Amino acid sequence: RSFARSLLRFLGFIFWGTAAAQAFGGVLVILMLKNYRYLFQDSYLSLPGWLALAAALILLPTGVLAVSISVKCSRNQQGTLMYLLLLLLCLEMSSATLARSYCVRTASQLESVMVYLVHQHNWTCSRDPGNSAVDVIQRKLQCCGVHNYTDWLKTSSSWHHPACVPASCCKEHSHCRGDLGHVEQFSEEGCLKKLEGQLCFAMLYIFWFCTVLIILELLAGVSNGILMRHQPFHELRIL
Repeated sequence: RSFARSLLRFLGFIFWGTAAAQAFGGVLVILMLKNYRYLFQDSYLSLPGWLALAAALILLPTGVLAVSISVKCSRNQQGTLMYLLLLLLCLEMSSATLARSYCVRTASQLESVMVYLVHQHNWTCSRDPGNSAVDVIQRKLQCCGVHNYTDWLKTSSSWHHPACVPASCCKEHSHCRGDLGHVEQFSEEGCLKKLEGQLCFAMLYIFWFCTVLIILELLAGVSNGILMRHQPFHELRIL
């Protein structure tokens, strides 16, 4: 019983600390999908992030109850803690499952959308990096094409511009115009790999964090159950 009290107190402090990290993961997913909303057609992809935010808010009162119960047991507090832990388990399991599935599911979608945007892009050989979706992505991620700069040479529009790629492919070179004679001035990596890396990092962050929290919440539930077992009801005359 004393070990259950100590463990519950420890987990209460852990829940306070993990609430901020959980909220960070949720905001990370939501902002990333908002910044690249033109690449993701499905609005429900941000659902794991919103579930993580909701779980982070519930973790705060859960931690308060866990610490309070470890000091002075109260039937009302113990029952409320059990309900909050059950709600957290549902939120964490849903968020972890969705995050894991979305990480795998969106990989093929990203490639098809990027290929479409590259083929639809109409660029000119100039210093102006442009403001299209592809240009914004290439400047922000310091990438070029879907897999590399050669993707621009395979597009139908490249027949009209055979000697250059969009200027947004350039690294930090003031004299870079996208000239194919100076490929060393282009970003080496393709945009698809970087986009997938950012998406899967955010989703897997939520997945593994929720998995760890599920284990901790189960431990808190077991500890609370041990304390409830050693404090049976006495006032049953109302029945």
